[in-house]
Amino acid sequence: MASGFFALLDDIAVLMDDVATMSKIATKKTAGILGDDLAVNAEKASGFVSSRELPVLWKITKGSFVNKLIILPVAFLLSAFFPSAIIPILLIGGIYLAYEGAEKIYEYLFHKNHSKLGIESLEMTEDEILEYENKKIKSAIIVDFILSVEIIIIALSSVVGKQLNVQIAVVTIVAMLATVGVYGIVALIVRMDDLGFKLIQLSKNKTSISKSIGIGLVKTLPFVIRSLAFIGTIAMILVAGGIFVHNVHFLHDLFQPLPKILVEFIVGLLIGFISLLIFKIFLKIIRSEG
Repeated sequence: MASGFFALLDDIAVLMDDVATMSKIATKKTAGILGDDLAVNAEKASGFVSSRELPVLWKITKGSFVNKLIILPVAFLLSAFFPSAIIPILLIGGIYLAYEGAEKIYEYLFHKNHSKLGIESLEMTEDEILEYENKKIKSAIIVDFILSVEIIIIALSSVVGKQLNVQIAVVTIVAMLATVGVYGIVALIVRMDDLGFKLIQLSKNKTSISKSIGIGLVKTLPFVIRSLAFIGTIAMILVAGGIFVHNVHFLHDLFQPLPKILVEFIVGLLIGFISLLIFKIFLKIIRSEG
């Protein structure tokens, strides 16, 4: 009896060791996409009045957890019974990300009306503000869903050939860490100014280090938010381009002499503007018939 109990403990220890080792490998493989995920979601979660930033971010975070709960079992089932469906799903997600990135560039170039909610909210009704929030939350959750698919598929690819229980444990850990880590950092970014004001208020000396840090945080936040809007757009295009380059061998061979990041950007941009053009033509046809 005792020997059987200790044998069970030994098996559990070996399993946990495998899970820890493979989780570390899977996390390294997904590091690039996690960086892009951070940039995209930080941009999506910004642009709200200060009092609404954390409630909006919490709604997006809950949506991200729901995304993972949907994607994880589907990914395991597809990997086990229908692995050929994974690449088409990734490509569809890549088209959407490319479209989102291209649309942002198009809006910036041809519709430079960049008023922010913090300014607009003075003239907007409560219903209009809520509508704006819900629209941006929905967009953020959709983008998170696509990025989550990419993260989970990459993590899953790192544990191919391992026992099913190891695969489930590793991929689930990576998926949950992605949500907690990314949105935890996003929360810190969007509340930089609040921390800065607190440091300023707590400073009794005009020349104290804490006051200087506080002023620096307050002054830096607008620059960080503007930078994230740019970085998030580029990240979406790069992720989309990367999905196509890694899964469509024709594109990989076509641009082989060029640096990888440039290839991913070119491919993502081309796919984005093609999908944007098709969408606008489709809308024009619908409106003309209506």
